[in-house]
Amino acid sequence: MRVEKRFTMLALASATLAFGMPVMAQDSKPATTSAKTEAASDIDADAIEALNKMGAALRALKEFSIASSTTQEIVLETGEKIQLDGFVDWKVRQPNALYVDVRSDRKNREFFYDGKDLTIYSPILKFYTSIDSVNGNLRDLVLKASNDYGIELPLTDLFLWGTDDVSDDLIKSAMVVGPGTINDDKVDHYAFRQEGVDWQVWISQTTSLPAKLVITSLDDPARPQYTARLNWDTTATFEDSAFKFVPPEGAHKISFEPDSMAAASAEGEGS
Repeated sequence: MRVEKRFTMLALASATLAFGMPVMAQDSKPATTSAKTEAASDIDADAIEALNKMGAALRALKEFSIASSTTQEIVLETGEKIQLDGFVDWKVRQPNALYVDVRSDRKNREFFYDGKDLTIYSPILKFYTSIDSVNGNLRDLVLKASNDYGIELPLTDLFLWGTDDVSDDLIKSAMVVGPGTINDDKVDHYAFRQEGVDWQVWISQTTSLPAKLVITSLDDPARPQYTARLNWDTTATFEDSAFKFVPPEGAHKISFEPDSMAAASAEGEGS
């Protein structure tokens, strides 16, 4: 059995928000004051404030690109971990246009969204499939793709953080690790824990944008990690054609099924 998970704050937040608060039995006792105090002591207000500031910076962006290098750990049946390196390039125009190029050691996918239709293309296999008439902003696209079709774009937390879809109430602990430097940029390093996951973020002191993310799954004893280093260009501009898919010569359209592109991969690209 192949074990592969997408360890992102979005996946965690979606699962937690779907279940909501746990239902308490009628004879259960309320949490004690000491327990509440202990929980509160695990939350550094400065770390939460940094997240809120990051969210505001993300929401203020109108047009930008991100070039990110990624490392994902995969846990084999034997418990052995292997690492897969990759790259994710984003072109984004708010409120409703994006292009994403996802490349790894095992596969390559391109995602086009022009404000109406989402198209997924495999340059290696030359197969593409579309979800027509999404007709929403990028927040709507992210949630619809995930909830309705099981499509998880990498780093889509960037479109949800700072909105009502992600709540810092989910955070069990938050700490300020300290200052650092990434690519000559001064950053502040923070660490957080939520149900089933630990995650770290390095936030630029200059822009308040995330420069690096590390997400660690606690559900697997091997504790696999996902790491992304983010290089931002907030001055980028794009033509409409950057977000519109035009089938290249030799490309073939396949009907959309949640696992259709995965099935295509099994035929010859790797998974």
